[in-house]
Amino acid sequence: MDIKDTARPLDGAGVSAFLRSLPAKPLLLGLGEARHFVGELGELRNEIFRHLVEHEGYRSFTIESDCLMGLVVDDYIATGAGTLDDVMERGFSHNFGTSPANRELVRWMRAYNEEHDEKLRFFGFDGPLEYWAASPRQALTALHALLDGPLPCTLETLDTLLGPDDQWTNEATVMDPSQSIGQSAEAQRLRLLADDLVALLDTQAPRLSAADGERAALYGRTAVGLLRYHHWMADTSPARIARLSGLRDAMMAANLRAVAEHGPALVFTHNLHLQRNKSFMSFGDQQLEWWSAGAIIEAHLGDRYAFLASALGTVGDDTPPSDTVEGLLSTLPWDHSLIDARRLAEAITEPAPRISHDFAYFPLDPAQLDMIDGIVFLKQAVRLG
Repeated sequence: MDIKDTARPLDGAGVSAFLRSLPAKPLLLGLGEARHFVGELGELRNEIFRHLVEHEGYRSFTIESDCLMGLVVDDYIATGAGTLDDVMERGFSHNFGTSPANRELVRWMRAYNEEHDEKLRFFGFDGPLEYWAASPRQALTALHALLDGPLPCTLETLDTLLGPDDQWTNEATVMDPSQSIGQSAEAQRLRLLADDLVALLDTQAPRLSAADGERAALYGRTAVGLLRYHHWMADTSPARIARLSGLRDAMMAANLRAVAEHGPALVFTHNLHLQRNKSFMSFGDQQLEWWSAGAIIEAHLGDRYAFLASALGTVGDDTPPSDTVEGLLSTLPWDHSLIDARRLAEAITEPAPRISHDFAYFPLDPAQLDMIDGIVFLKQAVRLG
């Protein structure tokens, strides 16, 4: 089989044909990044999302960004309140608000909502995390405010137990667990109170509006997830980093399951978070492993989850060798291609793994092509952020 028989130019018709080839219409369609801040991929993502909205009934977009900050973007898209500059500054984590493609996406989604009755939604699905984690204050106090009495504690009690936020956000805890307060008596009390508040939310669900119930559930997931993450930040065992990585992906997966309740959504994040196989990372003399968000989501959604990985050909002076997957895909006649990954796996034999000069680029794993539904391939990426 010629690899050209497994591919087609990346356009709206190709995206629709790809969806029709799947065993079921996905509730979550993942579009992965092989590298963050590739401007051209962001622009292609916007084109794909516009097509999905206009022709395939998609109404939600979600990105690897702080789930609480994402509320700022969703409110702007719904109401137009505030300014686009402010939304891009306050509505994204990981510096993603500086991306021109993200700015254009938010602008377009707001313009669409001004003209249509059926509204688009925006979600961040990452936890409030970098390698360290945010204070659970916002999530806990916002959840507390949405509930009715009698409550298990007062806001004053929460404030006293939380203490100064900078003790939660201390970046030194990444490498030094002794500086984490995640296993202090106060933190353990907060974990019990968070559990009580989430349980109370379940009992009060009938009195909440749909919007308040959705936000309360998000605050509850986030509060419990952050307190759990901080607890393991204080762990001194060899399993610490793998456990933290797994907890982050589990928080992502929980948020994505909530997004899926709103109907088909496009998910944009790194390939590694969307993959179905285990994640592995060398850390000193350890080989760490954990299940990615994509693997967890598939365990719940089955074939209602689909994954398009991205891959890059030549970037600057970094050209893929001809015997790698990216090198073979570079022979395709189109600048941007959409490839059936499983058919590609059948068409090529023992491609070599690519070693990229760009440390931020994660090449396709030739042994895992059958774990991907499709590949979005950019023959030459010229704009990296």
